[in-house]
Amino acid sequence: MNEETPLLHRRTASSDSQISNSRLYLAVFSAVLGNFNFGYSLVYSSPVLPKFKSPDADPRLRMDTDQAAWFGSIYTLGAAAGGLGAMLLNDLIGRKMSIMMSAVPSSIGYMLMGGAVNLWMLLLGRFLTGVAGGMTAASIPVYISEISHKKVRGALGSCPQITAVFGTLTLYALGLVVPWRWLAVAGSVPAVLMVILLAFMPSSPRRLLSLGQEQKAEKALRWLRGSNYNTNIELNAIQQSIKTQVKITWSQLLTPIYYRPILISVGMRFLQQMTGITPVLVYLEPIFAKSNVALEPRYDAAIVGAVRLFSVAVAASLMDKAGRKALLYSSSMLMFLSSLTLTMISHTTPCPAVNITAPGYSSHAELGNTLQASQGTAVSVIPLISTVVFIFGYAMGWGPITWLLMSEVLPLVARGVASGLCVTVSWLTAFVLTHVFTLMVDTYGLYVPYLMFTVVCVLCLLFNAVCIPETRNRSLEEIENYFRTGRTFTIRQNHPGVVSS
Repeated sequence: MNEETPLLHRRTASSDSQISNSRLYLAVFSAVLGNFNFGYSLVYSSPVLPKFKSPDADPRLRMDTDQAAWFGSIYTLGAAAGGLGAMLLNDLIGRKMSIMMSAVPSSIGYMLMGGAVNLWMLLLGRFLTGVAGGMTAASIPVYISEISHKKVRGALGSCPQITAVFGTLTLYALGLVVPWRWLAVAGSVPAVLMVILLAFMPSSPRRLLSLGQEQKAEKALRWLRGSNYNTNIELNAIQQSIKTQVKITWSQLLTPIYYRPILISVGMRFLQQMTGITPVLVYLEPIFAKSNVALEPRYDAAIVGAVRLFSVAVAASLMDKAGRKALLYSSSMLMFLSSLTLTMISHTTPCPAVNITAPGYSSHAELGNTLQASQGTAVSVIPLISTVVFIFGYAMGWGPITWLLMSEVLPLVARGVASGLCVTVSWLTAFVLTHVFTLMVDTYGLYVPYLMFTVVCVLCLLFNAVCIPETRNRSLEEIENYFRTGRTFTIRQNHPGVVSS
């Protein structure tokens, strides 16, 4: 057996060297257009809400505080519904078709918002684009993980987050110059392009093998890896993984191989939302307006979008070098420090009144006014810098890695349903938090929500230290074996002696 192991390694290395990734990249690009649409639609309310709350708004579309809260949060309720739908569709029609189906509610939603003449059209359109977002969030990471090989899976696993961020930045940039109705029209373009491209892409080889379609699976894998790639080794590994899977019952969910990865994934998605990222993005411009930031809120939002895109690109380059856990630690610390800063500056107390008629005050009045003005300018920049650091921290860790780990650790037999469950929990949490955020700010100011986000960042640090395994450079089969054998969270390579003769 010791002689066979080096031979197997040589064969694997030889086959890896013959991989061509060009078509794999094309398939990933086609799929993540759905995430571009998701990022675009998620923050659609940020530049649009100030217009609807303005006295100059169309009386039929003008919103009060409660209506604006619903417009901002109902997207996440739709995303939860989309996650539930993806639970069924992922295993019923496959990952690729689920992604393509998301274009239907997306296009209808944008049409309703673009031609809205009543509030119900805006709310229904926002809800439908949320349904599409929930479907793509549950399906695209799984599809990418199943068509990728382990050498590029970490980087490609960041692509959903990168394109979602790019969609957000595009929305912020267009919001500077494009009317809100045309913003909705522009949002339907990526969904249509996604459907056209995905029609020519293969289904997941894992999905095809699980259906017993070996020839189609071999053809799909050869298309993804290149004509010179020896597909036998990878197909056999996938087939072996599928053979170890059985149809699970509710009682079997209580075994560690199933409940541990599911709880880890659900816990990460819950904590990801509790950091406050969704309400911060959805209400970014109103938050900056309330924080009295020096620049106009719409320009601040565009700056944050650009920084977020840069940080996700950094995370993608480090994902397979630094490892998942190291990036999560860095992400949690940056978010903690920035949210703590935002908590302190939002919990300000009025300065004591100064008697300007006191003797000697007039001689220093001009100097005092100058110092006060410069201090005010410095303080007005701190919320922008802290928010940029918060977004940077999130986007380099808890943003992309949560999506990636969900697709890596979930067991194959329950991956479709479990990923839909994770997305549903995530978006239900986001709905409650986004809706309550506006009410908390109106009642207590920004101090209370920022304080809550700070506490959650500490919980993120602890959760990463105790619960999350390092999956860097591990195949999906090795990760499944890690949970099956009940080992420590430090994953080790299988020893030859583990295989029984």
